[in-house]
Amino acid sequence: MTRRIAVLQGHPDSKTTHFGHALSRAYADAAEKAGHDVRVIEIGKLDYPLLRSKLEWQKIDIPDALIEAQHNLLWADHWAVFYPMWLGDMPAALKGFFEQVLRPGLAHIDTGPGEKWEKLLLGKSARIVVTMAMPEAVYRLIYGAHTVKSLERNIFKYCGIDPVRTTMIGSVYKRTQAQREKAIKKVSGLGRKGI
Repeated sequence: MTRRIAVLQGHPDSKTTHFGHALSRAYADAAEKAGHDVRVIEIGKLDYPLLRSKLEWQKIDIPDALIEAQHNLLWADHWAVFYPMWLGDMPAALKGFFEQVLRPGLAHIDTGPGEKWEKLLLGKSARIVVTMAMPEAVYRLIYGAHTVKSLERNIFKYCGIDPVRTTMIGSVYKRTQAQREKAIKKVSGLGRKGI
């Protein structure tokens, strides 16, 4: 089945190539070769302010720099989100991006305090690919993968995106070239399948 895929490279550094960039490129290339339609969004190349109040989130239009990215997310039926773990979580620029593009009325409708909200992104799925310095098992077993679970539950599923699958790649600074190539091959396989 051909899918429309938005590949979101969440590393805020656009001046240096990182392992996560190689992973997202491998995913996107494999998906395109398999016949999927792919659009890439690079956080590091976008310029936008962080939101500072609920009023801004609800009432102020998103910055012009994010209109195309927002359109690409709405166009896609599958999101592949790549980011490095910084201070135990996604980089602030990526969180700020989600706050900007996933506005009320677009991603969900709040029906009132204490009432169930309406999810507007039903039918979409996502893949989260996180790179980190610590071993993946430590993050999963000791820390409970809490920040990845928060992205899955409190952002994606809140808007109706389901299923959300996760790939965690730990010990990135200690990986040999062969181990890096194995991770790239694994992510390429995910891209081919569009999952």
